[in-house]
Amino acid sequence: MLKRTKYLNLIKGFYHEPSLIKIIYGLRRSGKSIILKQIMDDISKTKVKKSEIIYISFETLEYSFIKTAEDLYYYIKNLTNDNKFYYIFLDEIGQIKDFEKALNSLRILNRYSIFITGSNSRLTFKELSTELSGRYVSFRVNPLTFKEATLLTNCPKENYEKLLFNIFEWGTLPQRFLYTDEQNINTYISDVYDSIILKDIVEALNIKDIPSFRKILQYVLETEGKEFSATNIINYLKNEHQEISTQTLYTYLDALCNAFIINKVYRYDVVGKATLKTLNKYYTSDLGIRRIKTTNKETNYSLCLENIVYNDLIAKGYTVYIGKTNKGKIDFVAIKNKNIKYIQVALYLSNEETIEREFNAFNNIPDKNDCYVISLDKDNKSKNGIKHLYAIDFLMNDNF
Repeated sequence: MLKRTKYLNLIKGFYHEPSLIKIIYGLRRSGKSIILKQIMDDISKTKVKKSEIIYISFETLEYSFIKTAEDLYYYIKNLTNDNKFYYIFLDEIGQIKDFEKALNSLRILNRYSIFITGSNSRLTFKELSTELSGRYVSFRVNPLTFKEATLLTNCPKENYEKLLFNIFEWGTLPQRFLYTDEQNINTYISDVYDSIILKDIVEALNIKDIPSFRKILQYVLETEGKEFSATNIINYLKNEHQEISTQTLYTYLDALCNAFIINKVYRYDVVGKATLKTLNKYYTSDLGIRRIKTTNKETNYSLCLENIVYNDLIAKGYTVYIGKTNKGKIDFVAIKNKNIKYIQVALYLSNEETIEREFNAFNNIPDKNDCYVISLDKDNKSKNGIKHLYAIDFLMNDNF
């Protein structure tokens, strides 16, 4: 089993803190339950007795009798009717009505360290804002990074690029690496995303026009990495003889983001140092969905590399934007601890025209922050103070 060390290190400082609920959230099947159990394992290796650790999975029938906040509160109270300190782990708590009320009632007793996971739009910060405002810390879990995938599969260095192109096709949901047959991988990924779309979006929003919703998802995936235009997608649906309002469109897009299928990336004005709210882009949390939810027969590897660089920057702790200059754009503006890095991504710098296009994108940047071009070229093409990085080196470097 791969130990998700990055997440454990982020959460570790809160293991024994009763005043804050620890929320672990993200895409279904991205490994949240495994992380929860790894935290339990960490805690059990201290002086904490196993009898003082309580784990409940709301995905099993065993706990189907717990339906409301009151049920949950009294069940935990009855299990812990002494004066000991307990560690409570609640997996997929979003299925319990008004769960945040139970959490806060337990929290104020100051004798529980509570950890919860959630995958769907019912576990949103809007829900938590009233009962738990300022009383939780949250950690978003994403599918495996490329580096984690190399560790999980024990991939030798000489096969890193082969693995990368496999990820371009099938993504990095952890369990999909159990299968080697493409039909089995396809079946697994299809079932995961069908479940997310049905349970977390269609049922949650009571969507009746499912064909239009699926068309919107397909359109977003097929135009991923391009500046988004609501007008274009509404016109696309009209051509498909399906009409929706702009408000409904954005409701669906928000639902896809809340289910962690896609991520909205805002533009950043490099000159004015301001975030712009128009012409944003969307990238997928996991590349596998593009394989099963689009009609494209050929994989766009350039876009896949761009997407995986974006996901990896997020995993490395950056806030990421699309860069806007006075005369053009930059693929990514990555900001962490007030440090700014400008990044261009190209599959290969195969000719002078491509090299000039990628390196010249930084010409209109008014500051002296670091600029990078990331590609799958192994030879160093750095020039004029702009650093070139081999994509594999970037993906394997936790200290970028």
